Amino acid sequence: QVQLVESGGGSVQAGGSLRLSCAASARSNTMGWFRQAPGKEREWVATILTFSGNTHYGDSVKGRFTISQDNAKNTAYLQMNSLKPEDTAMYFCAASSRTGYIYRWDDYNYWGQGTQVTVSS
Repeated sequence: QVQLVESGGGSVQAGGSLRLSCAASARSNTMGWFRQAPGKEREWVATILTFSGNTHYGDSVKGRFTISQDNAKNTAYLQMNSLKPEDTAMYFCAASSRTGYIYRWDDYNYWGQGTQVTVSS
């Protein structure tokens, strides 16, 4: 069982930045970030393969968001720059025992409780 705890959410104006953190109780093969806005489906944001460091991004955040990790701390990060109002959502950290380009939410075994990000125009 892997426990995930997100932090770093908040409110920011459009064009601003936020950094989300996800502290894991143990290391997984893949860490991911998802988000879900009210009335919308859960959307994959980014993935990092913890052993290779390879990263993948959803089209809506590519070039603005960066996923990274600190393996010594079993912590994943999501640096979000140039934020837009449409980035407003609850952001969830997820961990998977699978490895590879994983972007489906049901490929992830463990989930955090989420952290709210609100971007105002």
